[in-house]
Amino acid sequence: MNEPVTPLAEVRESIAHAARIAQRETSGIELIAISKTHGQDAIRPLIAEGQRVFGENRVQEAQEKWPALREEYPDLVLHLVGQLQSNKAEDAVALFDCIHSLDRPSLVSALGKAMAKAGRKVPCFVQVNIGDEDQKGGCAIADVPALLEAAREAGIPVIGLMCVPPLGIEAAPFFALLAKIAQDNGLDQLSMGMSGDFETAIMLGATHVRVGSALFGARD
Repeated sequence: MNEPVTPLAEVRESIAHAARIAQRETSGIELIAISKTHGQDAIRPLIAEGQRVFGENRVQEAQEKWPALREEYPDLVLHLVGQLQSNKAEDAVALFDCIHSLDRPSLVSALGKAMAKAGRKVPCFVQVNIGDEDQKGGCAIADVPALLEAAREAGIPVIGLMCVPPLGIEAAPFFALLAKIAQDNGLDQLSMGMSGDFETAIMLGATHVRVGSALFGARD
């Protein structure tokens, strides 16, 4: 009797399929399992299947869940994918291995000081407000070069750009635009694509896809 295919296996196969179409190597695409609102009981089966890279939206929630898991599994890698308040910068630098939501000068300043104080350089993505939406975080497209310059001056290692496209609109043009902005600014890593559109993002150059509901099911 065949073993049932797990959600993680399905997502990995979808990533591999999109990579083949795009003539890319799957080794260049990082799957970040977005575990926000899900407890250790939901996370452990993915760890057992070999998933090691996870993402959280909130510093406080991550602080409650991950220290014990990381003690048990020292090779786990944790990404912060949600908005970061400047007053949580020190906590974020202590806990996370990568931050995807660098989006404003005040946060550049806070993270720069926190990294210097901790003696720990945490790679960051600049989050771009790719759809120019008032309700969303992210740096305005026109402000990306200045924010990158400020981050570099503050000693923050910026490795790429991140975006969340507008809901209800075809995502591909926004992914393509983010890739163009990254290329124009000498960056080669792209955090883009979620459960509903990660295959499209991979075809347009995503190096990191942030997948939650396709792995864990719908959140309560």
